[in-house]
Amino acid sequence: MSTTFQSVQLKDDESGKRRKIIKDDDHKVVEDRISELPYEVIVSIVSLLPLKEAVATSILSRRWRSVWSSTTTLNLETVNFEDLETVNYFCQLDYDKRDQEEGQKYVNWVNHVLEQHSGQSIERFRVIFFLDNEFSSSIDKWVQFAMEKRVQTLELDLLTTGGGWHDDDYTFPYKLLGMEKEEFASNGIPSLGSGGYYNNIGFKSLKVIHFRHVGVTGEVVEFFLSNCPLLERLSLDVAKNLVNLRVVGPSIALKYLEIKYCQRLRNIEICDSNIVSFIYCGSLIPLHLKNVPLLVDVTYYKWKAYAEFTRIVFSQFSPCLSHIEILKLDIREAVYNQNHVLPILANLRHLQLLVDADYHWSLGRLASFMKASPYMQRLVLGLNMKTSNKKIAKIEKAAECPHYYLKEVEISGYRGYKCCVKHVMYLKKNVVALEKIVINPVRFWCAPSGYEINVLKVDEEQNARDHAIQYLKQKMPSTIEYVCL
Repeated sequence: MSTTFQSVQLKDDESGKRRKIIKDDDHKVVEDRISELPYEVIVSIVSLLPLKEAVATSILSRRWRSVWSSTTTLNLETVNFEDLETVNYFCQLDYDKRDQEEGQKYVNWVNHVLEQHSGQSIERFRVIFFLDNEFSSSIDKWVQFAMEKRVQTLELDLLTTGGGWHDDDYTFPYKLLGMEKEEFASNGIPSLGSGGYYNNIGFKSLKVIHFRHVGVTGEVVEFFLSNCPLLERLSLDVAKNLVNLRVVGPSIALKYLEIKYCQRLRNIEICDSNIVSFIYCGSLIPLHLKNVPLLVDVTYYKWKAYAEFTRIVFSQFSPCLSHIEILKLDIREAVYNQNHVLPILANLRHLQLLVDADYHWSLGRLASFMKASPYMQRLVLGLNMKTSNKKIAKIEKAAECPHYYLKEVEISGYRGYKCCVKHVMYLKKNVVALEKIVINPVRFWCAPSGYEINVLKVDEEQNARDHAIQYLKQKMPSTIEYVCL
């Protein structure tokens, strides 16, 4: 039963200090002690709320009226873009309605919020909406505002429809770094001590950068890496101007690097770096790794079909294979070569593979990864379907490959086809120490971020779930914990 408050009174306590007394339905006295907390504590509490809810606290009392304006978190999200129906609604709007009318409403709202903000610093500044270079001047001012507030996490999550980058994507301006593009070309990457407007901007506080549909060049990225001593996380998603990426030098603080769907990217160099995690989704391009002793977490999802993908990727990551602990690969449409023996991944504990479940040699390829990962403890297998007639797809049997350390297996994208069942049965038979198996009909892979999202076939997932419960579960021994999501 919820409690409603019927009356509010002001009463002097023993020290003569006036307190707010609230009575509920049963006339029980409830004191408002939150309002008596130090102002800084109240601000930190309000900073945990979504921005719209934080603003709503201004009606509580005179003391709360301006609390939200000191919030250290500016998550400027007006709608939930993680909701598929919301995304589809905006994707179906015509350009003028979405990008002009709705975009202008969003820009006006953000400008109003920033005008009201009175805090001295910001921990997180996030913009998320369908915005392009039509609104460049406003976005420039927002970034400048965030920098002047010594922002720690900067997120420009600019949405669009359709695949890949667009010519009208917002471009991060050189002027915010204190120089023109021509000066970068002639003088190299500037430092914060070399003079210029950027001396007055809080780059030294930046810890996290996430840009989506923001055009940045390799020079701009190098500027951030060289001049942000606390920058540990960098994520670039659909950066139209990125051609060459260099992460070079032990003085760079970067530990987590994520590069996704940058179609013009031609080369990546990571050298003498303290990087711990590397996520790459895109075309197969030259990747130069040297002296990266801390790199233990690698994700490589290709954009196109490459027959020799597995061999090439293992060659590219050869300098760090011995210490990789987490490996996630998309090996769909990659040809299995029985004569190519994978190198041993002695420290690998977690393996995630996205495979074509109906590929003729799928089980043999799975066995080769199991042999190469003798101490693996968790396996996530994403089962994709390539053939049109999935019910008659046939896959070859594979030799036994007993594994003694693998304890947990998750099957994602499960369907009740024979080829999927064979993968599960093969693992049940060969994973000697298996403790838990999770069957998940939902696929963890989807369209690239920023693309139009199609609603998943709920009926197909439910049919797969029913099959996993009614048929597959009966095949599992009681010693294995069986979970169907």
